Amino acid sequence: MSGLSPHRELRLADALAVLAATPRLLVASDFDGTLAPIVSHPSDARGLPAAMSALRDLANLPDTTVAAVSGRALADLAEVAQLPAGVRLVGSHGAEFDGSPPPLDPAQRELHARLSAALESIVGDVSGAWLEGKPAGVAVHVRAAEPTAGQRILAEVRAGPASWNGVSATEGKAVIDLGVVHVDKGTALTALRRQTDATRVAFFGDDVTDEKAFAALGDGDVGVKVGPGETLARYRVAAPADVAELLTTLAAARRRRH
Repeated sequence: MSGLSPHRELRLADALAVLAATPRLLVASDFDGTLAPIVSHPSDARGLPAAMSALRDLANLPDTTVAAVSGRALADLAEVAQLPAGVRLVGSHGAEFDGSPPPLDPAQRELHARLSAALESIVGDVSGAWLEGKPAGVAVHVRAAEPTAGQRILAEVRAGPASWNGVSATEGKAVIDLGVVHVDKGTALTALRRQTDATRVAFFGDDVTDEKAFAALGDGDVGVKVGPGETLARYRVAAPADVAELLTTLAAARRRRH
């Protein structure tokens, strides 16, 4: 596997074997940069066929739950990712579960409207910068913007709306996500574990926002970081293609157990 030393690959192979044997398994993953390569325009993202096939195989196995936990709004995740039937969808960093919009009280709805207006003013007509509206927040994307302009926008967001009372800010790669509901991928993963009564959990992710999920893992769980950067995950691979390979291996090993 391209992203691992032989020693670490052996350790990860052993960890996958333990996962495959657990009574109730939860496999959760980010989408962009993990199941799908990063692209300039998020609407163009597509999951790798091998990863999609492995997720389908896992989701069809007994006592096995598969979930995509994304910062994308749930409707956007469902439309773009086109994940196999049986894969649970969690959007907006955990604010949206399986098609259920987050319940907002009047104060949160008013704050959401203020956020949208303020961010529209900050982003303006800067080429390559855009807003992603979500049921419980707004994300500011600058990946396609000129770097200096993008950094200026992010700095204004940090100094302004991100500091407002009642607003939670989550930063990723060339994006800052502002929400009026205080959740993250860690709380989402914990909720999934509780709902499924999973005995072991695997989580795959590439971004800063995935670190909350890695932090929520316990002894016996497996966290896999994709790409460079500091991480709490025990294991690391180089690219989404490596994730697809790991998922395929895990699906085959668990199928043999059933």
